Amino acid sequence: MRSHYCGDVNETLDGQTVTVSGWMHRRRDHGGVIFIDLRDREGLVQVVCNPEDAESFAVAERVRSEYVLQIEGVVNLRPDGSDNPDLKSGKIEIIATRLEILNSSETPPFPLTEQAEVSEDVRLRHRYIDLRRPEMLQKLRFRSQIIRQLRNFLDDNGFLDIETPILTKATPEGARDYLVPSRTHAGDFFALPQSPQLFKQLLMVAGMDRYYQVVRCFRDEDLRADRQPEFTQLDIETSFVEEEDLMTLMETMIRDLFANVLEEALPNPFPRMSYAEAMARYGSDKPDLRINLELVEVSDLMKEVDFKVFSAPANDEKGRVAALRVPNGASLSRKNIDEYTKYVSIYGARGLAYIKVNDIDAGREGLQSPILKFLPDEVIAAIMKRTEAQTGDLVFFGADKANIVNEALGALRVKLGHDLGLVAHGWKPLWVVAFPMFEWDDKANRWNALHHPFTAPRESDIELLDTDPGKCLSRAYDMVLNGTELGGGSMRIHKADLQTKAFEILGISEEEANDKFGFLLEALQYGCPPHGGLAFGLDRLAMLMTGSSSIRDVMAFPKTQSASCPLTNAPSNVSEAQLKELNIRLRKKPTVEE
Repeated sequence: MRSHYCGDVNETLDGQTVTVSGWMHRRRDHGGVIFIDLRDREGLVQVVCNPEDAESFAVAERVRSEYVLQIEGVVNLRPDGSDNPDLKSGKIEIIATRLEILNSSETPPFPLTEQAEVSEDVRLRHRYIDLRRPEMLQKLRFRSQIIRQLRNFLDDNGFLDIETPILTKATPEGARDYLVPSRTHAGDFFALPQSPQLFKQLLMVAGMDRYYQVVRCFRDEDLRADRQPEFTQLDIETSFVEEEDLMTLMETMIRDLFANVLEEALPNPFPRMSYAEAMARYGSDKPDLRINLELVEVSDLMKEVDFKVFSAPANDEKGRVAALRVPNGASLSRKNIDEYTKYVSIYGARGLAYIKVNDIDAGREGLQSPILKFLPDEVIAAIMKRTEAQTGDLVFFGADKANIVNEALGALRVKLGHDLGLVAHGWKPLWVVAFPMFEWDDKANRWNALHHPFTAPRESDIELLDTDPGKCLSRAYDMVLNGTELGGGSMRIHKADLQTKAFEILGISEEEANDKFGFLLEALQYGCPPHGGLAFGLDRLAMLMTGSSSIRDVMAFPKTQSASCPLTNAPSNVSEAQLKELNIRLRKKPTVEE
């Protein structure tokens, strides 16, 4: 039904007869001549319908927005001065000799020919219309290009593309599982995989050596702009490697991706930073290095001050007092500061102290803050020196449990960077390494795995598993780009006794370990090689590379932030007959009052 895509018709076809098919993007009637912009996935082409061709002209008069058309015509160079440099076909037009309406269309729920303000709910409800917009089409094409480039790299480097099960066993991996009832095993459930973690490790036991998969994963968790209940990741695992081998290979893959797809050169090598340094300087294990603002430790300066808001956390081994200098921040109004105070409260901060530096050379008299009366001159001077404050700056303070200070000031740092135009242009990749194996959960009174239970400890730290698990560092590594975690991974535990020890520290009993992970523990006893891997979030990667603000903009059919699908109205009720067949009886839904 076509000889060429619309966007591929160009001046090299001048004088030739072509057939194009697509959607009527725009129609213009100029003095009896009708111009139609026909659109398909490759772009637009201008079609001219002259009244001399009465049959085609009559059809052109009937077409409306989003009608599906087939047009045959002769390619003609546009008159001088009428070129459109924004189109691949901008130097030509097609003089129609035959025009057929393949299908009509209702008026679309929103225009595709202009940047109209359309709610996301409407866009998702009519996603098949939304995806016709050139910018959305381009994002999905770009996503496809990213995946093709990554596949080619891995294929060329000896990796095998192997599928792992979607219906699997529920295992704790940090989020809730989506459960699938089994009809043939009454009362039992499959789980949709949060990741192929255990299966890819089993593939290493099986000797596959180098595995990858573009895989769909499922997590029933609270959503944010970069989270979805179902998402796609590039999953990778390889045997007989050390961290350096794998990190170098993955770094090369991402550099090649940016060079070939965006024509951007990333640093070689990527800088590296320990988890401890990242948290101390940026309050985050995925710092955005484009923002030249850093947290400064001042706990030692606050231990003796007569101000418990500062002295209490300064003297608490789990507390922290940190400062964040904002260049030229003294121009912020009290209203601005109140807004930032409200913002950090989202992260548990109970307030946001500050000092405005009106004149650094005037000492205390050149400063402005409600907290100055609580601070001795020598402490004030030490703060100004350590933060390298200058006249016109503002210094914010966070004082609380270290995790609250890190989260609050880390988020504030990023928000200030964007609000004040302090985000440098370009790409800033980073490896974050030397993560703790475990983090203590005060509420549950237990250790949690910082990455997952299968992450290997550093060889030099294995003895700490028995004496001080909190100080044990893991062989984990995360790749970060512009403040977003692109991928995370680690070397894995490949010996059954060490895996059992890790389960014990995490409070997983022998019975539970055998029930949920018995197949893995057994496999580790049959000559499991040293191995490691990582997974890249393809949705996040596409979001970053296309400059999108949400991963929903680079997914064909995403869910909303409430994990629902406006297009299909999923999730939905099922019939009593289906429930009976699955041996499921629903509890009565609670009322609003309940």
